[in-house]
Amino acid sequence: MTAITAPGTPAGSSEAPPQEIRFCRAADGVRLAYAIHGSGPPLIVASCWLSHLQYDWQSPVWRHFLDQLGALATVVRYDERGFGLSDWTVDDFSLPARLADLEAVVDASGVERFALLGMSGGSAVAMAYAIAHPERVSRLILYGTACGEPVAFSPDERAEEETYRSMIRVGWAKEDPEFRRVFTMRFIPGATEEQLRWFDDLQRMSTSAENAVASRIARQQVDIEGDIPRISAPTIVLQAIGDRSTTFDNAVSVSSLIPNARLVPLQSNNHILLADEPAWGVFIDEVASFLEPDRQAAGSRAADRPSEALTPREREVLRLAADGRTNDEIADALTLSVRTVERHLSNVYAKLGLTGRSARTAAVAEYLRHQLG
Repeated sequence: MTAITAPGTPAGSSEAPPQEIRFCRAADGVRLAYAIHGSGPPLIVASCWLSHLQYDWQSPVWRHFLDQLGALATVVRYDERGFGLSDWTVDDFSLPARLADLEAVVDASGVERFALLGMSGGSAVAMAYAIAHPERVSRLILYGTACGEPVAFSPDERAEEETYRSMIRVGWAKEDPEFRRVFTMRFIPGATEEQLRWFDDLQRMSTSAENAVASRIARQQVDIEGDIPRISAPTIVLQAIGDRSTTFDNAVSVSSLIPNARLVPLQSNNHILLADEPAWGVFIDEVASFLEPDRQAAGSRAADRPSEALTPREREVLRLAADGRTNDEIADALTLSVRTVERHLSNVYAKLGLTGRSARTAAVAEYLRHQLG
């Protein structure tokens, strides 16, 4: 296993939380890239197929996901086989191969029990893992979920699908994004032109046209609907009502199959929620609340060793708080959102066993007493 440190710094920024990029091998020898960042209890992310671990850090589409999930948890995410920093020379995009990839990443990361977030096309992999390894998954989050059954095309739908595949083959690798913009508009119709251009570029950077078509076909053949009721982990399903990529009907179907799953409708037309839309605030608040039992358990285990439990980013936030900085000033200094700073401080309070209005003062006193920074 090889590790490198990527700065993860957006353009024009001198400071940003680092991520550590590592590599491991899948069961069939495919090289997989995965990254770790954030603080708190572990959260494994089976992401959508279009990803690039390093490029996503500069993203006006994805960066808020990374920042705010990293304030809630220690995030382990990976590029799927055939995409991003993982091997592109791949023949097998089947669900069993992708499940084996997630198993390899989990084993390489050294995490024993964790929350699992399945996003978009990665949701089928997350569900398959929760079915196969119920003892490892503390709770399951599904966002923009697949329905779990093979796609059945009508004649008109088949013709439309063949058109999409032809557009990928013809236009995916071209410098002109005209063909890729069709897919971009399905994913983020509410985006700004800057965000649209970034996603246009992500498609070409993340994989080849051949892999995009082969992966698309394999995802349409996934068949785990009959096994979904075997998921035993507490589950929350979040879905944008106007999503054209994975429809709300998918979320209804999956929620009805998983025992006691809770469905959260999101008022958005975007497959990828954007930072400035109200639905994003609902999403991150719901995820934070859902993960709270894991965060409290992690805080209890670390209460007697705070200096070891705090991550470098948490110590940095606490150091600035000890300097008398407000949350707004800390956010500016570290190029974070205020919400992310608040999450980091909340993690600090939990790890130090502090509650109530005096938690900040007590945390600063603990910092000064033990020089945790």
